Amino acid sequence: MDQFNTPWRVTSAAIYTTPTDSRVYGTLDIDVTDARQFIQDRRKAGVKITMVHLAVSVLARAVAFDVPELNCFIRRGGVVGRTRLDVMVPVAMDGEGVTSVIIKDAHVRTASSIAEELSVKARQARGGDESKVSQNKYLLNRVPWPLRRPVFRLLKWITVDMGFEINALGLSANSFGSFIVSDIGSHGLKTGMTALMPAANVPAVIVLGKIEDRPVVRNGEIVIRTILPLTGTFDHRIEIGKLARGIKRNFMKPEWLDEIPQKEMDSCIFESRP
Repeated sequence: MDQFNTPWRVTSAAIYTTPTDSRVYGTLDIDVTDARQFIQDRRKAGVKITMVHLAVSVLARAVAFDVPELNCFIRRGGVVGRTRLDVMVPVAMDGEGVTSVIIKDAHVRTASSIAEELSVKARQARGGDESKVSQNKYLLNRVPWPLRRPVFRLLKWITVDMGFEINALGLSANSFGSFIVSDIGSHGLKTGMTALMPAANVPAVIVLGKIEDRPVVRNGEIVIRTILPLTGTFDHRIEIGKLARGIKRNFMKPEWLDEIPQKEMDSCIFESRP
């Protein structure tokens, strides 16, 4: 029995069906006072970085180095571990819906490089150069309504359930990354309980809420700190126990997020692209 297919996971994979009845939600308020100052300092240095970029780095490293068993998906009653750690980030299309950007090997990337790549790919997508995966929404739109869901289920069965790739469509079990990071705070929303994306078969979707200054207690005194509310939707069949601890720690040392984590990589089980 490997680290992905623990007795609980094998049992829960048989008990629960795909995220229709295995969703579990969690919220976490993160003190990002130091992280916001780090962002401001980087912007003064000419780096266009936001809390979303920092969160992608924080979450990727928390999964890679604190709870690597979260980087997996369910296939045919068992848990399959991914060998890569990529993060999907939804991007608004200027009033024309939403597309997505995949940040590859996010756990070994600096936050600044993540910011640059996300900015470039978002600009390309808005200019009509979307990834093959994102373009599939147009394909489904051309399928007659009665056949749309059966076609979707067939594609999911081929790629996720059976493990085959459809190169022409850019579809595989890893097309949507290891998990999804979405921002609703920019829309003024504090929290949001989102759905797990069935086609992606990811174990987690993390939502960033509206950042606010709030009174909190520190060392017995009331002080004002900058708080970021995080809301997560998780596949209950996948344990998430140590994730919160890693998230809190990583946000407390934002400077580390702009360094390549060489020491941690020595024990990391995921590959990274050259």
